[in-house]
Amino acid sequence: MTDPILKIDLDGAVATLTMNRPDKRNAMCDELLAALDGFFSNPPADVKVAVLTGTAGHFCSGLDLSEHVARDAEGTMRHSRGWHQVMDRIQFGGLPVVSALFGAVIGGGLELAASTHVRVADPSAFFQLPEGRRGIFVGGGASVRVGRILGADRMTEMMLTGRKYNSDEGLALGLTHYVVGENEALAKARELAARIAANAPLSNYIMIQALARIEDMSKADGLFTESLCAAITQTSPDALEGLAAFLEKRKPNFR
Repeated sequence: MTDPILKIDLDGAVATLTMNRPDKRNAMCDELLAALDGFFSNPPADVKVAVLTGTAGHFCSGLDLSEHVARDAEGTMRHSRGWHQVMDRIQFGGLPVVSALFGAVIGGGLELAASTHVRVADPSAFFQLPEGRRGIFVGGGASVRVGRILGADRMTEMMLTGRKYNSDEGLALGLTHYVVGENEALAKARELAARIAANAPLSNYIMIQALARIEDMSKADGLFTESLCAAITQTSPDALEGLAAFLEKRKPNFR
């Protein structure tokens, strides 16, 4: 039997997903994309947080270009929109997702990382959008997700020149939130995932659903949406338990 293209390991409330195409630096193919879509479409009921990582020294080196050249314009557009659906499912599906980054975080790999909520890199991680040097354009959501992180000006320079950012530069720019020691990214990601899993599920869900959308709203609409989110969370059973735990000087026991 061959190893699965996406390994799934369950540890209580945390699921670790390992992209497993070591001979391709975990480049994205339709089978791997479908495996990610399948998990995030219907995660196990007990899982509260997912950790996403790669294998053999790399997170993900982007789209497998051997698949790209086989598509016409319509097929490429449909394929791009399929990526968008999967990235949206990762970002907005309801599970907090922590990514453990090392080695190549290139092209579609950076698009994938940018759809996760917390990003942890080790010193080997490097970030690049080399599509311009290959005569193509991003298609998995980078113009929106990575563009929001970097801003259009810096992203334009990054794509025009094919510039690579190392882990420390990525931290300064917001491409990652943490930089840890060599080979420590996965352990740190799991530590953070366990911490997030201890939060109230409703507040985690609201944060995932609301904050990125509030960014798209006018100030007035964003503030109104914030009030709705506050009303939903602060009147929930989890809020009552959180307050009681604070007053009783104990850890909350969320559902």
